[in-house]
Amino acid sequence: MATHILRSLLAAASFAVAAACGHDAPQLAAAKPYDSPAWPTAAIAEPTRLGFTAEGLQALDARMKQAVDNKEIAGISYALVKDGEVATFKAVGNQILGGAPMRDDTLFRVRSTGKTITAVAMMQLWEQGKWKPEDPITKFIPEFANLKVATSPDNLNNLVPVSHIPTMHEVMTHTAGFSYGLRTDIAADRAYRDADVLRAKDMKTFVDEVARLPLANQPGERWYYSVTYDLQGAIIERITGKTLGAYLEENLFRPMAMNDTGFWLKEADRPRLVTVHTRNATTGVLEVMKDEDNFISEDPFKKNSHFESGGGGASGLLSTLHDMVRFTQMLTNKGELGGKRILKPETVDFMMQNHIGAVRGVLGGPGYGFGYGGRVVVDGSTDATPQPNGAFSHFSIDGCWFWVDPANKLSFVGLIARRGGGPAGGVVMGGEGDAPRLVYKALVK
Repeated sequence: MATHILRSLLAAASFAVAAACGHDAPQLAAAKPYDSPAWPTAAIAEPTRLGFTAEGLQALDARMKQAVDNKEIAGISYALVKDGEVATFKAVGNQILGGAPMRDDTLFRVRSTGKTITAVAMMQLWEQGKWKPEDPITKFIPEFANLKVATSPDNLNNLVPVSHIPTMHEVMTHTAGFSYGLRTDIAADRAYRDADVLRAKDMKTFVDEVARLPLANQPGERWYYSVTYDLQGAIIERITGKTLGAYLEENLFRPMAMNDTGFWLKEADRPRLVTVHTRNATTGVLEVMKDEDNFISEDPFKKNSHFESGGGGASGLLSTLHDMVRFTQMLTNKGELGGKRILKPETVDFMMQNHIGAVRGVLGGPGYGFGYGGRVVVDGSTDATPQPNGAFSHFSIDGCWFWVDPANKLSFVGLIARRGGGPAGGVVMGGEGDAPRLVYKALVK
């Protein structure tokens, strides 16, 4: 795309200037491919030198293409990176069934994978001493002083006070007791859905709505996927005095050359925006998802029509394969990319640890714990959880996902736009599915 071409020209110009400085210039560390803001644009010529078998990479590509051919998904953009070099970087299929082809600059609603981006922003503020894990959330959101807890999954008839105000540690780990609205079989979740909290008109309305809703369980009692990362967006705004989008642009996206990532789009971006699909409940056929069936629908071309969501609600982040790979490479590099320090190495290590002990219930099954901003493999290298222990990941309601494997200096990003699962026997798009199984089968031990 045009921005990638411009980045490539700038990178080439910088190299030429450096070369012209003569032999007296000080010896610098060898440049890495990801030092160029244009990176990544394509796979290297011989990805097998990264430790993958040619047959294994071909099997990965074939499975992704098969998923498109079988109409399990309309299209996919995906990338596999090891040792800072690209083994696979592809766009397959269409942005909408029968429509425009998937491009390397296609824009996706990354939804909950944006939670990890929010977590990085939170960890920057943690490094600055702006918050501590033991802080009560009311230090930043005093509106939560009178939280109540539902005592039954069936109704909200008998609410009780919280045993303690949720801590920031609990907020970072989905153990604070808040709900989300994803489940209709639990009364607390239904209340979130009925209040339409994920499409609140602004951050104040969002916070006020959540403050009046009951928690699904007592803080610290269990792991429960929740609005806590959306709430972190409000906390970032209150700590910094900036909108969430402005903070992320200044402190993450611009330094990492994630130039296509943000909350809002311009009209010129419309041809690049992917369409969300879902399987028809009756026929099982893949079709465009209707807005009336999408409780987090939004218009990203209508700026400030909803609050900017730190967790992936109606105004969640939009991004591209290029930008998400740069983000995951920053994590693989322990907080640095292109000469820009985003987080300290020890902060990344801390963030990517399991912070919930032996508590189970994390989405994906018993092979996972949870860190600050993502799942952590605790029982890995199995059929159910192919990544090794310590791998860090997230995925979204519309099918985008990534994982970072520090042990192998490996990362994978997969971007699709499908709400709900695929057909029986279809490709599983996520951390436990076909992609990691095939990646690690291809990796020579």
